[in-house]
Amino acid sequence: MKPTTRRDFIRKTAIAGAGLSMLPDVTFSGVPLLNTEKKLRLAFIGVGLRGTNHLNNALHRKDIEITAICDIDPKRIDIALEKISKAGFKKPQTFGKNDYDYRNLLELKNVDAVIIATPWLWHTRMAVDAMKAGKYAGVEVSAANTMEECWDLVNTHEQTGSHVMILENVNYRRDVLAVLNMVKQNVFGELVHFRCGYQHDLRGVKLNDGKTPYGKGVEFGEKGISESKWRTKHSVLRNADTYPTHGIGPIAAMCNINRGNRFTSLTSSATKAIGLHNYIVEHGGEHHPNAKVKFKQGDVITTTIETANGETIIVTHDCNLPRPYSLGFRVQGANGLWEVDGNRMYIEGQSKPHRWDNADSWLKKYDHPLWQKYGEYAANSGHGGMDFFVLNAFVESAKQNIAPPLDAYDAAAWSAITPLSELSIENNGEPQNFPDFTRGLWIKRKPYNWIKDTY
Repeated sequence: MKPTTRRDFIRKTAIAGAGLSMLPDVTFSGVPLLNTEKKLRLAFIGVGLRGTNHLNNALHRKDIEITAICDIDPKRIDIALEKISKAGFKKPQTFGKNDYDYRNLLELKNVDAVIIATPWLWHTRMAVDAMKAGKYAGVEVSAANTMEECWDLVNTHEQTGSHVMILENVNYRRDVLAVLNMVKQNVFGELVHFRCGYQHDLRGVKLNDGKTPYGKGVEFGEKGISESKWRTKHSVLRNADTYPTHGIGPIAAMCNINRGNRFTSLTSSATKAIGLHNYIVEHGGEHHPNAKVKFKQGDVITTTIETANGETIIVTHDCNLPRPYSLGFRVQGANGLWEVDGNRMYIEGQSKPHRWDNADSWLKKYDHPLWQKYGEYAANSGHGGMDFFVLNAFVESAKQNIAPPLDAYDAAAWSAITPLSELSIENNGEPQNFPDFTRGLWIKRKPYNWIKDTY
């Protein structure tokens, strides 16, 4: 593909910055759509569990043609084709002869956009190849594994003028958008501190053979199934926060990262690694071959990020120990704070002194317009409705070929936490400088208007 001129790139960026004056209507379970005549020709690269979830949601829309799918597992192709047929869509072309057959899919002229939902190591290379082919790319989290890959996303976007959206669905969670609404209306006052993370017991996901009852399998790699085939290897080989975006994405939106603010540095530390080993011994016995595996990733990774505007952010990765699920959100400003754990809120002058409020009334009062308008239709889309909104943002942005709400610079900055945390841990918590992926443009880029312009 011939690279766009700088004038074209600037024009597209300006259009994206302007946003939309109204929320575009969508079709999902019968909701009418404004631009039904404009259909997006969409392809899927990866139709495993996550890719199939995106596919299910896409099949509810009337503004999409599914023209191609790719997966190296023929069983997943068959499942996808059956779903597409039952939904009344035409049969798409299929690809999956080898690991690189997706590149043949990207050569198709009847593909406008692709959704990439494959193992982590393929995210960046597939997104880069998609942009080079002139396709609008949606890539699952995390978008990149290394600093080089982070720059690959940004450089390819700037060189080609093609867009990539990181499909971070937690940005669209109902309570998160309500708190973002509060942030934008200055309810918390000047922002000071945040906490977030990914705290989720994934031992049954990382160690699973697909045969033993869930929660008791101890296999991974070649003997594993689904994510245990590839995800667990990262815990063996890397001591880093390998999954930061569910937590940092919403916080980055609240403090306008890459749009008037940026991450400047981080420090990270890791505990010992005992969780996965103990799990294997408990369910497979101390003589099981995997009991000899030495896992490198600490059970709890703690990262502290500083921003140009003077906020601090604590990010926690905690996936290898028994615990309930929580993303650990805390948003704190000069006038009060919200904490997701305990569902509590405190706003000075409105809450009783030194007493938490139940957050429900606050979240209801500041419920985001997106959820007020489409909440009933989003309910069954997956992850409590978040998946409806992230897919809609992607589709509507791709149809207009404008920058998405979560763009290449966001994908790079959020994903960079992984390699930077790894380097900090290796060097006894030494501070690591964050690259400025916008090359200085964060100073003049306007904050995204999540109230008026978001999808």
